[in-house]
Amino acid sequence: VCHPLSDSQVVAAWASVPFPALHGYSLHDTLYAYQQDVPWKLLSSCREQKVSCCFAQSVVLRGICKGSHISCPENQATSPLHACESTEQTLQHYLHTMFPGAFSTSHVLEQPCNTLPPYPQFFSPLLTRQGFLLAKPPSYSSAAVESIPVLAALQSSPGLHRLLYSLYKDLRKLNTQRLASFFSAGVEQDDFQEALEKLRTLSQCYEMGSEADESEDEADSD
Repeated sequence: VCHPLSDSQVVAAWASVPFPALHGYSLHDTLYAYQQDVPWKLLSSCREQKVSCCFAQSVVLRGICKGSHISCPENQATSPLHACESTEQTLQHYLHTMFPGAFSTSHVLEQPCNTLPPYPQFFSPLLTRQGFLLAKPPSYSSAAVESIPVLAALQSSPGLHRLLYSLYKDLRKLNTQRLASFFSAGVEQDDFQEALEKLRTLSQCYEMGSEADESEDEADSD
């Protein structure tokens, strides 16, 4: 895998709004329930890849208490997550487990994201006023959700290769002779072609072995 260019790096955005933290449970227990797939979704337009495919990432989790209260003793004997002494260590251990070999940084902040009006109230009735998940709907009419825990992540991964390479191919198909007004604004044809090649080179920085072979085949077919 080629390293990203020193002056050009691309990341994909992921988020969980709200983060599916269980009411009355610790972060250990919440992450223990997501050992097959991470509890956040891709926001960028690149194709989702296998969970473990990641070069580097930065993750921030807000709205989780930093206390280490354990509510599922039966999990403690089998889960290394429950051996972590803090929420920061728990999240970091989870990231290293789900993304082995990736460089991961993480931060846990207690301050949640406020969802008071005019924030739209489109939340599930399973959420408490603080945005934590209940095991079953309450028997009473729940009040508006005032805040929610949120996780956001920026990730450098092989999925960016296909996104960048697709953009390169689309731009290469442009008939620049029909873009007189574009180039009259100060963009030179040579500069455009140079930027195009830099985009192609940048896409190669995020490809893995099988994708590299696929890109060469696509280039030959073009």
